[in-house]
Amino acid sequence: MTRAAAARGTVTRGGALVALTAGLAAVLLTLLGTAPAQAAGYRYWSFWQGSGGQWAYATQGPATARPGDGEAVGFRFAVSADSSEAAKPRTAADFGAVCDRTPAKDGTKRVAVVLDFGTAADAPKGETPPAARSACAQVGEDATAGEALAAVAKPLRYDSSALLCAIAGYPRTGCGEQVGGAKKESQGTESAQPGPAGSEGSDGAGSGDDGGSGPSAGLIGGIAAVVVLGAAAFWQARRRRG
Repeated sequence: MTRAAAARGTVTRGGALVALTAGLAAVLLTLLGTAPAQAAGYRYWSFWQGSGGQWAYATQGPATARPGDGEAVGFRFAVSADSSEAAKPRTAADFGAVCDRTPAKDGTKRVAVVLDFGTAADAPKGETPPAARSACAQVGEDATAGEALAAVAKPLRYDSSALLCAIAGYPRTGCGEQVGGAKKESQGTESAQPGPAGSEGSDGAGSGDDGGSGPSAGLIGGIAAVVVLGAAAFWQARRRRG
């Protein structure tokens, strides 16, 4: 092969490699452009039930859950994306510590209600969370957690979908509003918790949506590896023919 032919072959191979590299870059940019946005968080009251002295995320809303005599329920205000990330009340689910001084009474039950108003970081702009507190609600035997809450923590505020927006007047405004992440076109309000505490245990803000459905990092990496290997094979083939 003459030097001129070898030079032409080198230029051709180099051009092909540049084209493949550019193609790879275009593919990755396209995929990254469709990758999911950061999951949104929501500011809301979550509802918890005491179990063995610990808090368990409630599987239904406070308007349908009926705690028994001697049980504890908790409410925590915070920003979270879904039930797996929801912040628990920071006061223990200890019925005795809350209701020991409230004597039993026929025809009623005692429910320990624990309220955690959250941190300053989770508070709406211009508001300061009150100090956490607990109270013993003595209510009818068939009362719901929502009724026990109303007995000790008025005023309560609900929205038009019966989502619990405020306990003891906190926060003054807002209800399950989105904080960060890409805006959604719709927001569910009906299903069994997780999410803002609602009349039927609504899903609402904390639906667990991942904020998008774009390709995963693994898929992008896999495609990149395939394209790179293809470029290497092409280069080797050209060398053998040269």
